[in-house]
Amino acid sequence: MNYIIIAFQIIVGISILNVWLVQNKKATKWRGGKATTIIEEFKAYGLSKQICYIVGFFKVTLAILLLAAIWFPVLKQPAALGLATFLLGSIAMHFKIKDPLFKSFPAALFLTLCLVIAFV
Repeated sequence: MNYIIIAFQIIVGISILNVWLVQNKKATKWRGGKATTIIEEFKAYGLSKQICYIVGFFKVTLAILLLAAIWFPVLKQPAALGLATFLLGSIAMHFKIKDPLFKSFPAALFLTLCLVIAFV
C-alpha cells in the first residue's frame, strides 16, 4: 500500500506543478469559463491576478512538499490536506460560474487522491 500512496503523491505533485508551471498559459478543456490561461480562469471566477499568484504560490509549494514527503513523511498529511483544501476551492469556483460538471473532474480526482494520501 505504501507504494500506491507514493504513486499518488507523484501523480498529484507532478500534475499540480504541470498545471501551474508548464500549462499555465495554454488552453485546456478543463479551464473555467472560456479562459485560455490560468489568469483568465481566475478572472472568470471573479478573482484578481494577485489572488491567482497567491493561490499558485501555495499550490506549487504544497505540491513540492507532497513530493518531498516521499522522503520526509512528516510533510505528507499537512501537504495533502492543504492541497485538498485548495482543490475543494477549485471545485467550488467551477460550480460558482456554472461550468459543465466535467471541468471539475481533475480537481475532484486530485481531491480524492489527496484525502487518500492524508488518511491511509
